[in-house]
Amino acid sequence: MAMDTGNNDAALLKTVGERIAALRLARNMTQEQMAEDAGLALRTVQRLELGAVATQLSGFLRVCRVLGLVERMDAFLPPPVSSPMQQLRQAGRVRRRATGHRPESKPGTWTWAERP
Repeated sequence: MAMDTGNNDAALLKTVGERIAALRLARNMTQEQMAEDAGLALRTVQRLELGAVATQLSGFLRVCRVLGLVERMDAFLPPPVSSPMQQLRQAGRVRRRATGHRPESKPGTWTWAERP
């Protein structure tokens, strides 16, 4: 199954689990060996491979490290790229907050609130 944005969470978890299991088997590792190398419980590895539940992110990262996938994380989560205009506005400052989306104000829609 290909990763697709249209898939629901359960389908994506199942696909991730299947791929982790396939990579583990390609390295000729048992679930017990992977759990021990990752410092996780066997049941955590089993659940991760089944896609049954979302495990903690740290457990997922440990399994990725054992399977040699950490080097590929840039492909999975590429660093954000700012537009040239955003770079000029920031001028060396690190952005710390998001402003969110503000609703568009329409001229003439504001009125005084009436008091009871």
